[in-house]
Amino acid sequence: MKILVTGSKGQLGKELLKLYSDQNITGVDIDEMDITNAEETVNLIRELNPDIVIHAAAMTDVDGCEKNEGAAYKVNTLGTRNVALACQKANSEMLYVSTDFVFAGDKDENYNEFDIPSPLSVYGKSKLEGEKLVKELLNKFYIVRTAWLYGDGHNFVKTMLSLAENKDSLNIVSDQQGTPTFAKDLAIAISKIIDSGLYGTYHVSNSGSCSWYDFAKKIFEIKGIDIVVNPTTAEEFGSLAERPAYSVMDNFALESQDIYKMREWEEALKDYLVGEKDV
Repeated sequence: MKILVTGSKGQLGKELLKLYSDQNITGVDIDEMDITNAEETVNLIRELNPDIVIHAAAMTDVDGCEKNEGAAYKVNTLGTRNVALACQKANSEMLYVSTDFVFAGDKDENYNEFDIPSPLSVYGKSKLEGEKLVKELLNKFYIVRTAWLYGDGHNFVKTMLSLAENKDSLNIVSDQQGTPTFAKDLAIAISKIIDSGLYGTYHVSNSGSCSWYDFAKKIFEIKGIDIVVNPTTAEEFGSLAERPAYSVMDNFALESQDIYKMREWEEALKDYLVGEKDV
């Protein structure tokens, strides 16, 4: 199988390149292919002629998307359309990586793939519009929504560890619930979905859920760091973009079809923190 990964320098992109290292895989990032340039994107993908494009490139800075709405839609919506058009012309399958932020977070139970999205932020809206264009333009596609991703790159875990070096206490949001997801686990699940050939929309996050406060506490517990962590509200924290209060996803399509079972988020986090020396 011939695979092309966009956003190959991101956390997921790096894991996909490692996972598929023994196969015919090509990684491209903005230096090699600017997805906002339709002609460049179509020409390169037609030239490479992959069996599948795993589209992981995105503008993921949630507050940054709020500050620059035009850039968010240009990258996350029109960029995704350009990749989908290129896949259409090259007759390639496409897997689009989306987000739990397509949901409003006003449910009392986990979101499954059949719940109606209603994003609160520009980031969530721009990613959802990307989903719609993939569905409109292609027949052979997978949409994979994930959440609270961490891996080899800038993420919440590394931010917490960095802050702990110079602070005795931290105030962390406790009224937003979601699921931390290890990029390595997400990459494995993506490979299983592709192998299944069962097109459609999938929720893929590690199992279980927590608040950002719980997440931070677990990070410091695993690393043996003695620091005071205080709960605070999203309103008190004062982020620019509104985030869903509850965006826990049920991996229904993944598990009900016996494609893959994601492990608990605490187990994955321990593997990440204990197993990676550069963290």
